[in-house]
Amino acid sequence: MTSEIQVRGAVIPQQELSWRFSRSSGPGGQSVNTTDSRVELSYDLAGSDALGPVLKERALRALAGRLVDGVMTVTASEHRSQLRNRETGGGGAGRPGAGARPPPPPPPRPPPPPRPARRPTRPSRAARERRLDAKQRRSEVKRLRRPPDE
Repeated sequence: MTSEIQVRGAVIPQQELSWRFSRSSGPGGQSVNTTDSRVELSYDLAGSDALGPVLKERALRALAGRLVDGVMTVTASEHRSQLRNRETGGGGAGRPGAGARPPPPPPPRPPPPPRPARRPTRPSRAARERRLDAKQRRSEVKRLRRPPDE
């Protein structure tokens, strides 16, 4: 597990991060009800001095939907062990301040290949007869299911 979290060269001090552990509802087998493997990492983005004013403003705008009173919380419970959930919660796309980074440009899409022109076809005589026979059999099955007329 990394001991420090970096965002665009700025290191977020450990004292600004708040870790909380609880029981996970995810995978775990018999020990799922006894192990605190779920990890919540909270970071007060609005009150932090670790990021510069430009990065902080950009992150607050980008993460506005995920912040509660300026605090961002990342939850990880995908793995069975607390250590792996701590690694998942402390790094990657869910890292606090990840919204400070501008998104990468999408790769160019190649044009679709041209479609060949459709050649019109007609069903063969045998295919038409098979279709009509199947319709007749289906009709007979449904007729036999009806109650007798009285």
